[in-house]
Amino acid sequence: TRSLLRNQALAISALEDLPVELFPPLFKEAFAKRCTEALKALVQAWPFRCLPVGALLRRADLEYLQICLEGLEMLLAQKVRSRRWKLQVLDLRNLHHNFWKVWAGNEPYICPAQAQTKRQTSPAEENGAGMEAKPSLKVLVDLSLRQTTLDPFFSYLLLWVEQRKALVQLSCKKVKIITPHIHRVKSILEKLQLGCVEEVEVNCNWTLSSLATFATYLSRMGNLRSLLLSHVHRASSIAPEEQERLVLQFTSQFAHLACLQELSMDSMCFLEGRLHQVLRCLRTPLQSLSITDSRLSESDLACLSQSPSIRQLSDLNLSGVRMTRFSPEPLRVLLESVAATVKTLDLEDCGIQDAQLTAILPALSRCSSLTTFNYLRNPVSVTALEALLVHTVHLSHLSLEMYSTPLEVYGPQGALHQWRLNQLRDELMVMAEPLRQSRTVWFSTIPCPLPGNQVLLDEEAHLCPGCYLL
Repeated sequence: TRSLLRNQALAISALEDLPVELFPPLFKEAFAKRCTEALKALVQAWPFRCLPVGALLRRADLEYLQICLEGLEMLLAQKVRSRRWKLQVLDLRNLHHNFWKVWAGNEPYICPAQAQTKRQTSPAEENGAGMEAKPSLKVLVDLSLRQTTLDPFFSYLLLWVEQRKALVQLSCKKVKIITPHIHRVKSILEKLQLGCVEEVEVNCNWTLSSLATFATYLSRMGNLRSLLLSHVHRASSIAPEEQERLVLQFTSQFAHLACLQELSMDSMCFLEGRLHQVLRCLRTPLQSLSITDSRLSESDLACLSQSPSIRQLSDLNLSGVRMTRFSPEPLRVLLESVAATVKTLDLEDCGIQDAQLTAILPALSRCSSLTTFNYLRNPVSVTALEALLVHTVHLSHLSLEMYSTPLEVYGPQGALHQWRLNQLRDELMVMAEPLRQSRTVWFSTIPCPLPGNQVLLDEEAHLCPGCYLL
C-alpha cells in the first residue's frame, strides 16, 4: 500500500481492480499521510457497506470531514456507478477500531455499523403511510450540545446534509445535551431523524418549562432505549395549574417510547406525588431504573413496588431518596418485586433507620442474583449491621458490599473513636472471613474525605483513617 501511495494518480487508477482486503490498510495509510485525492477516490470506490472513519479521527477534524464528504459528493453525482460500489453508511462515531486492525473477510465483521442502522418500523410505515424514497446514504454521528453555538465540525456536517437531504440521512444514535438554552436545542433536533435516536442524556439545569418543550421531541424518538434526565427545577413564580400542565406534557410522552429499557432521573423537582404519572405510561418492562436525589412520597414508593415496569429490573438506584419517615412496607414490597432479577441495588443516603432495615432484611435476602449492594451513608448500629451481614452472606453472587461505619464508633460531637473502630473492624473481619475470597466488603466513615469508588478502583489509593476493606 505504501508503494501505491507514492503515486496518487496510479493508486486511484488501480482501485477498480484492487483486492478488497487492501482497501482498509490503503485507506488508513492515505489518511495518516493526508493523501487528499486518494482518500476521495477510496471513498467513492469503497467496497464495503460501512466506512467507519470516525475510529481514525483523534478529534473533530474538519479537514478530514470535508475530504470524506467531497468523496461522497462525487459518489452521489455518479450516474453510472462502479460495479463494486457498496457504501451505504459513513460512520463518524468513535467506534469499530478493530476494523482497521484486522480484516476478517466477512460482512458481519466488516460492517458492524450496518446492522446497527436498522430500526424498528412504526405501524404507519408498515401500512405504507407516508412512504417516501429512502436516502441512498446514511451518516452516523454522536451529537453533544455543550455550547450556545455548534462546533465547526458538526455545523459543516449539518449544513452539508441539509443541502442533500433527498440523498443523505443524518442519524444520531446518541444525543447528549449539556446546555440550558432550549431554543438552541430545538433548532438542532428539528434537523435530525429522531426515530434513529437510541440514547439521550440531558445533564444541565433546565426549568420544568424547558423539559416540557423538549418532551415534544422525545415523543418522536420511537427507538429510544436509554434516557437520562438531570437537574430539572421549577420557577418560583409558576402557578400550580401551569406546573401540572407541564408535568403532564412531559410524562405523557413515555407512552410513545416502546423500546425504553433504561430510565434515569436525577434531581427532578416534580416527582413527589406524581411518579405514578410516569409509571402508568411506560409500555415495556425496564432493565434499569435510577431515581436519585429527588423527593418521593411514601405513596410513590408504593406505586413503584406495584408497577409492571419493574418486573425485569436488573439495576435499581434510589440513592438520595429520603425514606426516614416512611413505613418500611413499600420498600419491602419493592425488593420482593425485583428479587428475582435485580443485580445492582443502590440505597445510598436514603436515611434508612435500623427498624426499617430490620423489616426489609428478609426481602433483601431473596435477591439471589444481587452482585452489588450500596448502603453507604445510612445510619446503622453494630447490631443492625451484623444482622445485615448475616442475611447477605447467603447471596452467592454478591461481589461488592458498601456500608457506612456503625454509629457506635463516633463520639457525642461526631468525632471518630479510632480505638473503637479498630475493635469493630477486627470483629467484622472474623464475621466476614468466609467471604473474603469471593467478595469485597467496603466500610466508610460519614463523611468520607475520599470518594469510595476511587478507593475501590485504585489499588494505590490511600484509605482515610475511618475507611477499610474486609
